[in-house]
Amino acid sequence: MQKNYFLFLSAFFILTLFSSCSATNGLTLSVTEPAPVLLNKESKNIGILNRSIPDKKYEIVDALDKILTAEGKELDKKGSEMAIASLQMELQKNDKLNTIMLLDTIASKKYGMDQFSAALPWSTVEAICTANNIDVIYELSFYDTDSKINYATTTSEVKNAFGLKVPLLEHIVTVNTLIKSGWRIYDNKYKTIVDEYATTNTVTLKGRGINPVKAFETITTRKEAVLEISKDIGQKYAWQLLPYRIRVSRDYYVKGTNNFEIAKRRAQAGQWDGAAELWLVETNNPDGKIAGRACYNMGISNEINGDLDKAMEWTTKSYTDYGDKNALRYLNILKNRKRKQEQLERENN
Repeated sequence: MQKNYFLFLSAFFILTLFSSCSATNGLTLSVTEPAPVLLNKESKNIGILNRSIPDKKYEIVDALDKILTAEGKELDKKGSEMAIASLQMELQKNDKLNTIMLLDTIASKKYGMDQFSAALPWSTVEAICTANNIDVIYELSFYDTDSKINYATTTSEVKNAFGLKVPLLEHIVTVNTLIKSGWRIYDNKYKTIVDEYATTNTVTLKGRGINPVKAFETITTRKEAVLEISKDIGQKYAWQLLPYRIRVSRDYYVKGTNNFEIAKRRAQAGQWDGAAELWLVETNNPDGKIAGRACYNMGISNEINGDLDKAMEWTTKSYTDYGDKNALRYLNILKNRKRKQEQLERENN
């Protein structure tokens, strides 16, 4: 016991020592990322097509799965309709789009319920778009609920009519429902498939009863749970057209001179401009290592203030003039951010 306690203290001391001696501190920034799915600017009218319904001659393929569906064979159909309705509702909130319409269902699923069928021929896409005056087709390519049931038993005690405790064998049923869905987007003008995206979600519910059937019957909310997830699936896919914000990590130097120490405290207090005043002074330090660190930190300061061009200038100087290897890695990050910023500007113009 004493040995383990000694090892713990030693490890804690070493970690504390390294953290206190580290030349850098970490920070996080909120940055805007371009939309994962990009439509061309001329695409204002969208049609939504459900191709997840199987052709009649293929319905037998998924008959076994339907046996395990408590709400019957219509659950897949209801779930796919919910996903599409949710997608339509969210797309209608996008002010860059004009028309969002539901198209007639094409029952042509042939290769299994949980994978993409062959893409529609462009002649078919052209005909659908022309007939409905739309530019883009959103296709729900597949939607399938695959359910599995696990049984278990447990013994508990209950009081009988005489107040005596008697053992009771209780059956537990666990139903795991895997929801698989896949989307595809056709751009009719440029004859390109803009996106193919598949996702899986799981619903797990339990029931208890005096026998397996009774236990199964206590599970009454699976349909609602599946439909709620289906709603979420459609909503989130609509969001793929929107830019989004994430948190990213950065490191900045805090060791080198007294100015670095003071700047560290200013940065910790959120006074980044005040910290930058001291880093700017140190960019003229005769010690190349110190000057390189200061130039690097000036890159951090300018990124925080949203000036990526200036940030790249300082970071480039840190690497080219002073050989700071961290600056080269950071420069590549800034270049990537710059490309995404330009992409965001193109989307907004």
